[in-house]
Amino acid sequence: MSKKWYNYFVSVDEAGQVSDPSASPSGSEAGAAPSAAQTIAEIAASVAPPPKMTAAVPGPAASFDEIYNAAEIHMPAHGYTVYKISDMLQSEHIRNLPSEVKRSSILLALDAAGVKLQEVIEDAVRRDRALDTFERVQQKAVEDLAARKTEENQKIQEEMDRMVAEHRSRMQANNDAIAKERERFYGWRLQKQQEEQKIADTVSHFVSENPITRGLPPDPAPQKGPSK
Repeated sequence: MSKKWYNYFVSVDEAGQVSDPSASPSGSEAGAAPSAAQTIAEIAASVAPPPKMTAAVPGPAASFDEIYNAAEIHMPAHGYTVYKISDMLQSEHIRNLPSEVKRSSILLALDAAGVKLQEVIEDAVRRDRALDTFERVQQKAVEDLAARKTEENQKIQEEMDRMVAEHRSRMQANNDAIAKERERFYGWRLQKQQEEQKIADTVSHFVSENPITRGLPPDPAPQKGPSK
């Protein structure tokens, strides 16, 4: 699923500066829109490809840190990740303040540290995409398992007339394997939704259109066996 995250959160003027998306453009600024749009497109292109997992792809029970490491998402030198911003927003000093005050406080802190808001947003988008990529890897594994077991079940069905009892037992075992793997995957996907919600809540303080996805994709269609 393609995510139009780059239609998101900020506008970019001709000098490449990130500006408040709530501000209304003047007549002169409107003329610079094509340049701003081009700049945003260039930013999008820099992080557009989904991350490729390294050779050491983590297993189904991988932690989110392991997933991010596999996607080669590392701590930046300045230390300002979307998680650091999330922690800052929960600081006892600002957590009960209005959203706009929180936003201004974070932007001031970023400015003082010489960190661009764009870098934090890109960090959030990369993590979101790493989770999506890992989800697709797991979903394909579940679907492949289901396809293999379904095909095996079709072959077993052909032998049912003469080996009913034996093959019913094998089919049940296969179906149990599919159900168990699906249950594990759906449990992980719920955790993934919660993780994305946390990321989205953090990003929401700085964007007019949140680029982070939070919904669950539809369940894959059941695999059909060959026609007799």
